Order: sequence, then C-alpha cells, then structure tokens
Amino acid sequence: MADVHVMSDTERRAFLMDGTRTGHLATVGKDGRAHVAPVWFALDGDGVVFMTRSKSAKGRNLARERRAAMSVDEGKPMYSFVHVEVPITITDDLDEMYR
Repeated sequence: MADVHVMSDTERRAFLMDGTRTGHLATVGKDGRAHVAPVWFALDGDGVVFMTRSKSAKGRNLARERRAAMSVDEGKPMYSFVHVEVPITITDDLDEMYR
C-alpha cells in the first residue's frame, strides 16, 4: 500500500489549478439521497466557483441545503485527489461572478 501524503495549502492550490480538472460535486437531494455531478470550476481565494442552472438537481439541492462536498482527482494512477468543503454562497449576479 502506498504512503499517504497530505498536501499543503500551496500543493492543494497548485493541484486544483493544474490544467482543466473536473470536480465531482456531491449534494443532498430532497429525499436525503446523495447526488453527484461533474462541475468545471475556478478558484477564488480559498473558495471554489462554478456555474449551474438554478433548476438543475445540484442547483435546487444547493439552494435548499446550502451544503456540498467536492472531490477532484488527477485521473491517472496513483489517483491523487483533493477533497473540498467550503461554505455555499449562491448568486445570480453574473458581474460578481466575472470579478
């Protein structure tokens, strides 16, 4: 079994910003079941920014529960990954998103 390496904040940011990685966003459905969907994201300080439609399953789940988790993996063996949990903020202000 391989040794586990815990990334520093600098390593985590570099990993998340390397190329175009896909996040796997887990939200909680109305019935309590997990819902996982791919998201393409950007970093904003210590936060993660992505767009979704408000009527999508993940959009409705986020609006209702205000909690989620996301994993981002390297996509090749040894499958390095980062797990992200941050407070949820929802905005319809596209100008704010672009800033």
